[in-house]
Order: sequence, then C-alpha cells, then structure tokens
Amino acid sequence: MLTTLTLFALGFAVGTFGTLVGIGGGIFLVPIFILVMHYSPQNAIGTSLAVVFLNALSGTVAYIRQKKVYYDAGVRFSLATIPGAVAGSYLAGYFTSKTFTIAFGLMLVAVASLMFYRSSAQKRAEPPFDRQHFTYNRPLGVVLSFFIGFLSSILGIGGGVIHVPLLVYVLGFPTHVATATSHFVLAVSTLFGVGSHWALGNILPGPALAIGFGAVLGAQFGARLSLRLQSRLILILLSLSMAALGLRLALS
Repeated sequence: MLTTLTLFALGFAVGTFGTLVGIGGGIFLVPIFILVMHYSPQNAIGTSLAVVFLNALSGTVAYIRQKKVYYDAGVRFSLATIPGAVAGSYLAGYFTSKTFTIAFGLMLVAVASLMFYRSSAQKRAEPPFDRQHFTYNRPLGVVLSFFIGFLSSILGIGGGVIHVPLLVYVLGFPTHVATATSHFVLAVSTLFGVGSHWALGNILPGPALAIGFGAVLGAQFGARLSLRLQSRLILILLSLSMAALGLRLALS
C-alpha cells in the first residue's frame, strides 16, 4: 500500500501533466489503480472519479473567475449529464476485471487517436465570441452531453478530452469557451457520479482525498507551466504512450 505522501505526489504529477495536455486525471489513474495498486474495477472507477471531481471543481472556479464559462450551454449540458452519470455508476457494477480492462484499453486507444489528431490539426482562426448572438444545436448538444456523463461515470474518467472536440468541431464553439464550459459540465457530472459511487461503496476515501488534493495543486502548477512549454510535442508523445498502454490493457 502506498503512503499518503506518495499518493499526494501521484496526484500532483497527474494534475500537472493533465492540465498541460488538457485531459482529466482519470486517464492516468485508472490504469495505475488496476495494474499497480490492484484495485477492483469498481474501486478504481469510483476513486478515480472522486479525484476527477476535485480537479474539475478547482478548474471550474478558475474559469468562472475568468468569466469564460458559457452558462446557456453549461447549465443545459450539465443537466443532461446527470442521468447518464447516475446510470453509468450503477452499470459499472457489472464489470469484471477482464471486461473492464478490455473496455478501458479500447477507450484509451480511441482517446489517444483523438489526441494525436488534435495535436497535428492546424489551429483555426476564431472570431470574438458574442454571447448574445451565438447559436448552436441545443438538442444535439444535450444528447452528446448525456453520453459524456455516462462515459465519465462508467469508466471513472473526465469526459473533457472527448467533450471539448465535440463542442468545437460539431457544435461550433470557440476553443477557449468549449474548454471552460466543458470543465463546468464535468464538475456537475462528476459530482452526481461520485454521489452514486459513494452510495455503492466504490470510493476509497483515503486514496481519493490524498490524490485529489495533490491533483488540485498540480493543476494550478500545470496551468502556469503551460505558458512556458510547447504542448504539441507533449500531446504527440502522450498519445503514443496511451495507445500502447491501451493495447496492453485490451490484450492482457
């Protein structure tokens, strides 16, 4: 069993690196919980989601202060994620170790492919964001958000790595607005997912708090570090390593 200080350091590293590349810590934590700490799939999912919630809450507070959250979409999408998050937490109980590692491994490969595409795509020129006149497909956004909440809760990850590209490329959101709004949605979604996992006894409080507080501080450090580092190379290297880890899990 890892010490509290080691768990805090793990959270700090995950929070820092996750913020640098714009993804949630669950992508890193779930494989560590399964392969290194030998948690059951349910404990890995629930504990990881608790850490993701603390990290998302910290980031959301920062984005609210910067006035980047688009509440018209954020509130609608948050409400849509709630039933998906609750359903995902209960369906997670049907995972066996084998089916979970296969499902999570395939998800890692899919996310790695998406990250590699995002790292190689050219940046789009985005006009100033007009909150009063901006329009988007609300029904489609609600449906997509439901599945993001479900995916986040059933796999114990943050859905931002999938949600942000959907908001940008499908619904036409500016990138900075999509990132902030997705963070807001994630905080709400994971709150209800954590509540359901807690009721089911899937969360290990000690590790969740130690790693979670480390991730909160790491996220703040990563946000400052991101101003100095080139994130494109980091994204490429991370996507390749995630694809390799995903294949290892799926084939193990």
